[in-house]
Amino acid sequence: MSARMLTCQVTAVEDLNPDVFGVTLEGRAEAMQHAPGQYLELKLDDATWVPFSIASAERGDGIIELHIQHWPERDNSARLRELLQVANQLTVRLPGGDCVLDLQSERPLWLIAAGTGFSQMKAIIEASLKHQPERQISLWWAVREHRDLYAESLACEWAQRYPNIDFQAVTEFPLTEPMTPGERINHHQGRIDLALEKAAMTPSEWDVYISGSPGMVYACMDVLERKGLNADRVFSDVFSYAPRS
Repeated sequence: MSARMLTCQVTAVEDLNPDVFGVTLEGRAEAMQHAPGQYLELKLDDATWVPFSIASAERGDGIIELHIQHWPERDNSARLRELLQVANQLTVRLPGGDCVLDLQSERPLWLIAAGTGFSQMKAIIEASLKHQPERQISLWWAVREHRDLYAESLACEWAQRYPNIDFQAVTEFPLTEPMTPGERINHHQGRIDLALEKAAMTPSEWDVYISGSPGMVYACMDVLERKGLNADRVFSDVFSYAPRS
């Protein structure tokens, strides 16, 4: 699917927590098509394009969701807030990325995300539930603080509603309040790579998708490789833009 440049409109902006906001874009349905796991690039100015994972699976209606981290200290953050207002017209380029859900595979999905990397996993889960509703999914979401689990209620809803989905929340600091109870909802405190080290799962049996910074992705890779990860069945955008020698 080759990338296209087009104009779309901001139709909704929502604060998901104090640091993350959700944005809904709408454009021509055929031009907004994408595969689950891909990203778009938003034009800030003639020299600057910023990538964001698409947080929604393809629905055929030209509507796309984004989850955007607000970094006040970064130069682009103020410009993003200015552009991402309801009714504004944006120039975007999509789709991008090869880290897409393999619907030809029936292997269980091990989805590992840090921060707003959850958005990529959200699109993958939505597509899997639509096309392969019985496929097993284990979602591991790592954040710094409890409040950073900005879509905790959605992740818990998946785990409560679908017997083939479990949700593993990983926070560096202790929880501020208990997680939603459920036999497929668990909490781990500490770093994500250390939590994966203790996981009673065999990586070689899974298709593994990882979304986060290069340091986070490769730390997870190191752990999973020691546990027998099949290198041909692990996927991440980091492999393209920050390959490790």
